[in-house]
Formats: sequence, C-alpha cells, structure tokens
Amino acid sequence: MNTSSLSVSKFLYNWLLMFVVWLGFTTSLAPAELITGAIVSLIVVVMTAKYLNCCGLDIFLPNKLFYISKYIGVFSVALIKSNIDVAKRVLSPNLPINPGIVEIETKLTNEFAKMVLANTITLTPGTLSVDMIGSTYYIHWIDVTTEDPIEAQKEIAKQFEDILLKIFK
Repeated sequence: MNTSSLSVSKFLYNWLLMFVVWLGFTTSLAPAELITGAIVSLIVVVMTAKYLNCCGLDIFLPNKLFYISKYIGVFSVALIKSNIDVAKRVLSPNLPINPGIVEIETKLTNEFAKMVLANTITLTPGTLSVDMIGSTYYIHWIDVTTEDPIEAQKEIAKQFEDILLKIFK
C-alpha cells in the first residue's frame, strides 16, 4: 500500500470513528443529525489529522477483527481473575503481598499498540503502568513474584502482547 492510499485509509478510518462517536452521543438517526454529524466529524478529523495516526481501514479485515475479539476475551478473563485476586487480598489482610516495581520489555513497535498494552496493564487490578521508556515498561505490581524482566513480562503482559503483535503487524 503506498503512502497516499495509507493516508486516505487513515483519514477515512478516523472520520468513520468520529462519526460513530457522534452517533453514540446523539443517539439519533434523523437526517439532519446524520448530515451534521458527518460534517462535524469531517472538521474534527481535518483539524486533528496529524495526531490521529493509529490505524487505517485495514483494521476491519476479518483476521484483525478476529484478533481484536480475541484480545477483548483474553482481557476480560484476566480482568475477572485479577479482580478476584485483589478482592481476596482486601478481604484477607493476612494474605502476603510483596509490592514493587518491575521492568518488562516489549516487542511491540507500533506506538498505539504500546499505549494499548500500557492501558491494559493498568486496567488489570494489581498492576499499574508507571512509566514507559522506549520499549521498556515500569510496572507497579501488588505481589512481585519475580524480578527477572523476562519472567515478569510473561506473567504480566505476554498474553496481551502476543495478540497485539498480530493486530498491529
């Protein structure tokens, strides 16, 4: 895909995303609302085009939609497990905790994918993304089981990173 078609693809993707957000806020399919939403979305995308560079229309390819669905499922399971773990720690104060900050490396090169991984880690109870420098994350972990960056990466981020690599290749 050449650069101009990639730019058009990103522009259309961002316009579509903004238009869907407009529809979500207005919850109306009246023709006047649709036309206004299309125009406002266009203006917003034109004004912010240099900042919105995550994806193009290729994100709607079936294989990417499959991995996005898989990511949501894996994240949901991890979220439930970690919520139960943190709830046990809160309800049983004698449960041992070993809080600390660990360092993990990522193979992700796409900046948007790195941001998604950092937010996923933060949204999962018991972990918090503190900083990201290059491809290194610093994570506050409620119960540090290993200080080895490779092992910590496997426990905290591997399941998410593996799927993100397939989405953002």
